[in-house]
This record gives sequence, structure tokens and C-alpha cells, in this order.
Amino acid sequence: MTKKCKIIIDKIIFDILLLDTPTAEIIWKNLPISSSVNLWGEEVYFYIDVDSPVESEAKSIIEFGEIAYWPSGKAIAIGFGRTPISKADEIQLADNCNVWAVTKFDLKKLKQIKPGCEARIEKK
Repeated sequence: MTKKCKIIIDKIIFDILLLDTPTAEIIWKNLPISSSVNLWGEEVYFYIDVDSPVESEAKSIIEFGEIAYWPSGKAIAIGFGRTPISKADEIQLADNCNVWAVTKFDLKKLKQIKPGCEARIEKK
């Protein structure tokens, strides 16, 4: 069975599809999760009380629509464009991250998010 969640950031709500990864399973077991949003260029991230090690497929450059977990920062990272360390138009995260979910939602809509607003992940 495919697991689905929704992410709510301020007034923006979008669905995500969990991948078959250890990180996705750990996050699923800890839902719901709430935290305050931080911004780093065109990346929204928020700290969570979940610990998952770096997976073998972890990467620092993600594709648009991928939802990542940053093991060394214990944070969800949602990149939707350039960060301060991006080259060209890549979505470059600060470190290797575990991609644990995907979305078809237009993440560019996250440009309107302000730091400090609430982010929540819930089972769907």
C-alpha cells in the first residue's frame, strides 16, 4: 500500500507520496509532526524530532518535487529553486539528504512562505 501524507505550511496544503525508504518509514511512524519554518534561498526547512541516518542514496542536489530529510540537521528540506550554494538552476541542499517523498504540487508557491510560520505533516 502506498502511503500518502499532506504537508501544511501556513495556508498552503499539498499531498506527498512516500517512497519505500527507511527514512519514510521512520517519519510515518512519528506523524503528525509540527515545527516552525526556516528559509534558505528557495528552500523551506523545518526541524523535527526524528532521527534517521544518511542512506546510501542520499544526495545534495535534488529534483523539483522531491521532499528530503537532512540527517545531520534533523530537518525536513523542501527545495523549490536556487539556494545560496546552487550552481545554475540546480536545487542544491546544504548536505547529503535522504529523499523520502515526492509531490506533483507546484512547490514554487512556497515562495510566499515567511520564516516562523507553522509547518505540519499529517497522514492522509
